[in-house]
Amino acid sequence: MTEREPRIIQGRYLEDILAQPVALESTLREMQDLPQGLTAIREHLQDGRLKRVVLTGMGSSFYSLTPLYLTLTNYGYQVVQVETSELIYYLPRLLHRDSLMVAVSQSGRGAEILRLLKLVAHQATLLAVTNTPRSPLAQAADAVVLTRAGEEFSVSSKTYVCTLAVVELIAGFLCDEQHDSVHQELLAAVPYAASYLESWQEHVLELAPHLQGMEHLFFVGRGASLAAAGTGSLITKESVGVHAEALSSAAFRHGPMEILRENTLVGVLEGASATRDLNQKLRRDVSHSPAKAFLIGYHGALASLRIASSSPRILPILEVLPFEMMTLALAYLSSIEAGVFQRGTKVTVTE
Repeated sequence: MTEREPRIIQGRYLEDILAQPVALESTLREMQDLPQGLTAIREHLQDGRLKRVVLTGMGSSFYSLTPLYLTLTNYGYQVVQVETSELIYYLPRLLHRDSLMVAVSQSGRGAEILRLLKLVAHQATLLAVTNTPRSPLAQAADAVVLTRAGEEFSVSSKTYVCTLAVVELIAGFLCDEQHDSVHQELLAAVPYAASYLESWQEHVLELAPHLQGMEHLFFVGRGASLAAAGTGSLITKESVGVHAEALSSAAFRHGPMEILRENTLVGVLEGASATRDLNQKLRRDVSHSPAKAFLIGYHGALASLRIASSSPRILPILEVLPFEMMTLALAYLSSIEAGVFQRGTKVTVTE
């Protein structure tokens, strides 16, 4: 009896991945004018009525806030980024009237978000980023920024890239950048993403041999690239049931280098210019071990790992695409359909 040949099983998760450019463009077109309420929030931040910004979410929603955290902090705001599950039980002092709460949730009705809404009612100013306009989060918020990703089957893909885009628009506005300029820069991500995804089958088949036999996956980066590292590891676990761990590139040198074996793959995000040389050096150092090392970015050796633009504003949007291709390649090797949940659900309703 011959061994079954691998095949790409096309399903709704793949459909969502391929629909990302359209969803991204739709979201940005709707954001040509900013929602009401953001102007007052900016004024209150700048005149001191709001003393801190608390960024919160779960899963990919939490990771999508990383670029916003960096931008607002560097601008001079006092910013905390914390998972909603930790915020509601261990950091209640942040839920005060002088806090701006930026809560991201694609469904707007996850278990932790619902508990957060009970705690912040009539207290902190709430800015919601969600894909669901009639959700409890949207209805409770002082200002709402909607993504226009449409319905999503399971693993976050369309909603994630659209969230990154609107979060960048929020960052630009709160930091006094010209909205039209930021908006136009973000629109450039659409053709880049579309061009990359046109070759999705080639990407999957190119990656598959490199992923064969890999049992330990590490996705590492610095700065805003930590968003893609975290999301990449999450979607790998939930879409194909393969364990992957996200770390900062620096943290990877503090111990995890010892796990480098023939069955280990390290995907290093090249990232922004400030630490690009350090990330490239890590990739070279790993390649001298028995493990396999990928560089993901503008200088990626494989077409499936190469990102066409190194613009800091759109890089986080594009960086997740190679990780999505990896999930499809892993599914191809096992002849399974990626993105079909076995134990979880699209919306987590239990704490």
